[in-house]
Amino acid sequence: MSADQLSAGQTVTYISVCRLDDIDPETGVAALVRGEAVAVFRTLDDRVFALSNYDPYGHASVLARGIVGTRGEVPFVASPLLKQPFSLESGQCLDDPSVAVATYEVDVVDGEVRIGARR
Repeated sequence: MSADQLSAGQTVTYISVCRLDDIDPETGVAALVRGEAVAVFRTLDDRVFALSNYDPYGHASVLARGIVGTRGEVPFVASPLLKQPFSLESGQCLDDPSVAVATYEVDVVDGEVRIGARR
């Protein structure tokens, strides 16, 4: 665990969950972070995103097993259960703007994927 300073003088604690190389491009992995199930995704361009792993439609922690893709310029994961697409950037369901999943701060340092605060 390490702490990094935010511009407002706040401190956010990051927890290392895996190496970047442990996540194949266009896939996700599940991690337990501060008691919460988090889905961590890597895109083809090596960007890393973290969302709640909980699918609010299927009522199960399965988003890490979803299909990663893009809709226009928006990277998303489609739930493996009922196929709802969630933006990797915002957590917003692309088909139903009234539904979203939590997102988390992500940092990659020396190839280590670290998860920070829930947004």
